[in-house]
Amino acid sequence: MKVKFWEKKPVTKEPKKKKSFAREWGDAILFAVVAASLIRWATFEAYTIPTPSMEKSLLVGDFLFVSKLHYGPRTPITPLQIPLTHQTIWGTTIPSYSDAIQLKSYRLPGFSEVQRGDVVVFNFPPEEQHPADLRTNYIKRCIAVAGDSIEVRDMQVYINGEPVENPENLQYGYFMATSQVLNPQFFLDRGISESYPGEGGYLIYTTAESAAELKKLDFVLNVMLIKRSQGEEDTQAFPHAPSKYKWNADFFGPLYVPAEGETVAITAETLPLYERVILEYEHNENAEIRDDGKLYIDGKVATQYTFKQDYYFMMGDNRHNSLDSRFWGFVPADHIVGKAVMIWMSTDPNGSFLDKIRWSRLFDIIE
Repeated sequence: MKVKFWEKKPVTKEPKKKKSFAREWGDAILFAVVAASLIRWATFEAYTIPTPSMEKSLLVGDFLFVSKLHYGPRTPITPLQIPLTHQTIWGTTIPSYSDAIQLKSYRLPGFSEVQRGDVVVFNFPPEEQHPADLRTNYIKRCIAVAGDSIEVRDMQVYINGEPVENPENLQYGYFMATSQVLNPQFFLDRGISESYPGEGGYLIYTTAESAAELKKLDFVLNVMLIKRSQGEEDTQAFPHAPSKYKWNADFFGPLYVPAEGETVAITAETLPLYERVILEYEHNENAEIRDDGKLYIDGKVATQYTFKQDYYFMMGDNRHNSLDSRFWGFVPADHIVGKAVMIWMSTDPNGSFLDKIRWSRLFDIIE
C-alpha cells in the first residue's frame, strides 16, 4: 500500500493585471521627477542670467549649466520642499517649502575646491527671509579665497599684495558727453546694453576699449571714467562702519578673508569686519553684541575668534554695476551652490524675432 504524506498541488499562475492608463502615466511622472531631482541636486542645474552684473563675460539672457560636481553637492537643509522648485511654486508667490524641519548641511566630495577666478553660483548670504539653501541665487567671480588678503587700489584688485590679472571683458562706468541726442539702438549696435540719459550726455557701462572707440566719434565730446577717490566715504560699502573704514568700490581694504581653523583678534577695529560672520553664518547660538560694543559668546567677552568654515570674496565683472562682496561681505562655504561651466543657450532681450538667439554664444565654456 502506498501512502502519500504530501502532494504538491499544481499552481495556476494568474495573469498579471495590466496597469491602468492613469497608473502608467503616474509611475512615469514619479520616476521622471525623482530622476530630475537627483540630477539637479547632484550633477548639473540650469540657471539664467537676470542682471548685468557680470557683463560682458555673461549677458542678460544667457542660460547656464552649473556644475554641482566640481565643489560637491550639498545635502538639503530644508527637506520639506516641493521637488524641482526653489522658493515658490511655479508661477505663484506661494512658498514651495516648509522650514519646520532644518537639518545640518554636509557637502559631498567634489572634483576641486573653489579657485580664484571661478565663476560661482551661491546663495545670497544677507538674505534672511528664506533658509540658507533656498536664498536667492547670485552669480559672481571668486576674487579671493579663504586665507587671502584682498585690497582694491584705484580699481585694481590686489591679492596678498600682488595685482591680479583682470577678466578679459571687464566693464566700468563712464559718462559720455555728446553734442546730440542718441537713440538706444546706437548703444545696442555697439554692444552696450546699459545706457542712461543725463544732462549733456549718457551714463554707460562698457569696456575700456569700447570707451576709447566712442571717444573718436565726431559728436562725442568726451568719455570720462567714473570712479571714487581714495578715502571717499560710501556708507553702502562693507563693513558699513564709515567712522573706522572709509572704503568704496574703487578703494577697498585690505581685508582678510576668513579660513576654517584660523583665529583673529576681536577688537573695536576688527569686530565690524567679522560681526556678521560670527553672529549669522557660524551657527553660534550664544553669540551677541551687547550695549558696550563687545562680542560675548556663552556669556563671556570674546577677545579672539576661531572660524568654523571657509569664506570667499566675490565680485562682478561689471565692476561699477555689481552688488557684490564690496557691499555685503563674505560668502560662507556652506552657501556655495556650484561652478558655472557652460552657456547652453542665449537669448537677446532686445533682439528681434530673427536675431533673438545669440548663436555665437551657444555651448560657450565659461572662463
